[in-house]
Amino acid sequence: MEKSRVVFMGTPDFAVPILEMLIASTNVVMVVTQPDKEVGRQKIKQKSPVKLLAEQKHIPVFQPSRIKKDYEAIKEVKPDLIVTCAYGQIIPASLLEVPSKGCVNIHASLLPKYRGSAPIQWALINGEKETGITLMYMDEFMDTGDIIAYQKIPILASDDVGTLHNKLAILGKDLLKENLEAILNNKAKRIKQDDSKATLAPMIKREDEYLNFQDNGQNILNKIRALSPWPLAYFILNDQEIKIIKASFHQEKVLEPKLVRLKKDSLEISCLDGYISLEIIKPFGKKEMAIKNYLNGLNKQKEMVVK
Repeated sequence: MEKSRVVFMGTPDFAVPILEMLIASTNVVMVVTQPDKEVGRQKIKQKSPVKLLAEQKHIPVFQPSRIKKDYEAIKEVKPDLIVTCAYGQIIPASLLEVPSKGCVNIHASLLPKYRGSAPIQWALINGEKETGITLMYMDEFMDTGDIIAYQKIPILASDDVGTLHNKLAILGKDLLKENLEAILNNKAKRIKQDDSKATLAPMIKREDEYLNFQDNGQNILNKIRALSPWPLAYFILNDQEIKIIKASFHQEKVLEPKLVRLKKDSLEISCLDGYISLEIIKPFGKKEMAIKNYLNGLNKQKEMVVK
């Protein structure tokens, strides 16, 4: 496997363990990642985690803005295999035909469920009890190719998108490592996906981050978990945006949703079937803080209005 020429395509930290494994096991001849992003008011260029690792290991990096129109550099390195994980662009069919061993992708769901760019978040939002990693051959569409193998893990009540992300990144690395020799020998399984069971996991938008307290508590808690520690669910309290990092739910009868209940060291908001108790929050323009610290600076005589 060490002589096999591999091109790796990925961008965020989720893809880093997979690239580390491939560097140790194969000859990674090129890393393809998204262009550097401008961050902050000063628009400082920020390299992707995958690019940082590639540069550390002295591997050539290619960063096309549109892979569909700019992929000749990949063809020139003559890869035996292309491996992708959270790259961020759809690979053109003409590029998929280049490597003799095919193109494989590591996806953070149990396909055909949650095809798309935010599978971990939507699995949590929808209250799934399990998720996993799918290793698949790629075709020209999004997450529709033949499955090579998959591995399940339970979603714990304590999981948020951060903890689940870390578990699945390691699981993806291990699943690819287990199947890499079969892939390179053209002996890997090919299992067709059942398209009738497909669900979608589109990119999280700003409107998806808003918390509607006219819902049941478990649904609200699921969304908080699905968006913590990034990008964070939010609501409006007294015309101020409050993002929630951690909360809990207590089921009980309530008069109506969106009522605020203040206690000595807690702030609770009613929903359809109980109260969401805020534990760690991030008020607009401030650092994250325990709810106790937020309440210390709050005018408790003022009426609390939730929007």
